[in-house]
Amino acid sequence: MNTNQVNRRNFLKLSTAAGAALVVPAGMQAAVNSNSEPKFEERILGRTGIKVPILSMGVMRADNPAVVNAAFKSGIYFFDTAHVYQNGKNEEMLGTFFKGKARNSFVLATKVKTPADEADAGAKFLEKFEISMKRLKLKYVEILYYHAIDNVDHVNAPAIVEAMVKLKKAGRIKNIGVSTHSNEPNVINAAIDNGNYDVVLTSYNFTQTHHDELDAAIDRAAKAGLGVVAMKTMAGGFLDKERTQKVDAKAALKWAWKNPNIHTAIPGFVSFDELELCVDAALNPEMTDAEKQFIAEISCKHGLYCQGCKSCIAQCPEKLPIPDMMRAYMYNYGYKSPMLAKDTILALNLPANPCKNCTSCNIKCTNSFQIAAKISDITRLRTVPNEFLV
Repeated sequence: MNTNQVNRRNFLKLSTAAGAALVVPAGMQAAVNSNSEPKFEERILGRTGIKVPILSMGVMRADNPAVVNAAFKSGIYFFDTAHVYQNGKNEEMLGTFFKGKARNSFVLATKVKTPADEADAGAKFLEKFEISMKRLKLKYVEILYYHAIDNVDHVNAPAIVEAMVKLKKAGRIKNIGVSTHSNEPNVINAAIDNGNYDVVLTSYNFTQTHHDELDAAIDRAAKAGLGVVAMKTMAGGFLDKERTQKVDAKAALKWAWKNPNIHTAIPGFVSFDELELCVDAALNPEMTDAEKQFIAEISCKHGLYCQGCKSCIAQCPEKLPIPDMMRAYMYNYGYKSPMLAKDTILALNLPANPCKNCTSCNIKCTNSFQIAAKISDITRLRTVPNEFLV
C-alpha cells in the first residue's frame, strides 16, 4: 500500500474547530504538507487558467467536516457544493471550514437553480446566490454553475445568463458554468455556442450508452477552451438495489481520467474509507488489468444509473419527470442518501399518486428499468418524517 494512502485503521485527532474535533486518519499524515506541492496529477481547467488536481471533492452528501479536512490535507483543494445541498447546511459547513484559510489555498464551486421561465428569474437567481455567499462566508467563488440543466433553451436563458455575467463583471464569481445530468452533449454544445460559459460539469461514467456523442461534445468544449468537470463517475455506486454488487470506485475514476479532456472528477465520498479509495486511485491512475476487466464486464450492465435519455417521458401518458425520479432512486438505493432522494422528489411537485391514472405501465426503458415499481418505491419517501431518514 502506498504510504500516501489513508490508513483507516489509525485515526488521529488533530485539532478542535468550532467546538468539534476534526479527525483524520494517522496514515494520511505522511501525505500532509502545506498543500503547496501537488500530490496528484494536475490539469488546467480550460481558459479559466485554474490548475486543478484530477481528484476533487463533490461535497453534496458530506456532513462531516473531518472528512473535508482529511481531503484537504491529502492534497485535494477543489470542492464542489450547491445552494440546495442539505438545505444550505452543506455550504454552511464549507464556509465554517474554510474560514481563516488562505484564499489561494482552495478552489470552490457552487450551483444555483431557478426556473428559466419563472417571473423575475434573474432577480431570484441573484437572491439565491447572495444567500449562498453568506453561507460560504466568501467574497467570491471560482465557479458558479447554473444547476442541473437538460434543456438547451435554458442554457441560453437571457435572464440567467445576464445575471451570471453581471456577477462575473463584479468579481463575485470568476467563471460561469453549467451542470447537466442528462442530454449532456446538447447542453455542452449549447454552452460552447453561447460564448459566456467557461466550465461544464457533466455526468460521465463507463455505463453511459452515448459515449461517442458525449466524448465529441467534451472534445469540442476542451478545444473551445472550456473546463470540463466530471460527476456521477461511479454510476450510482452499486449495480443493485440490495447493494450487493458494488462498483469498483478506483476503476470508475481511472476510466474517466483516461480522457485527457476530463480535467477533474468530483466523487462524493463521505467517509475515510471512500476517501482512501479515491486518493489511491489518484496516486496510481494507470488502470490495472483487474480494473480493465471490471469495466469490460459490467459496462453493459445498467445498474442504478439512469441514462437520462428521456424516451420514457414520451411514452408516459402523464409525462412524468421519470429521469429525475430515477436519479432520486439512485440517491436512495445507491448512495444510501434518503434525505437527498426525498428532497429531489419533493422538488418535482408530483401528485400524491403520480401513476394513479394508469392500470398498467407500458414504458419500455432503454435500461430495462421496471419504471412503475421504481416510481412506487421512491415516491413513498415523501411521507416519511425526516427524523427517520437521517
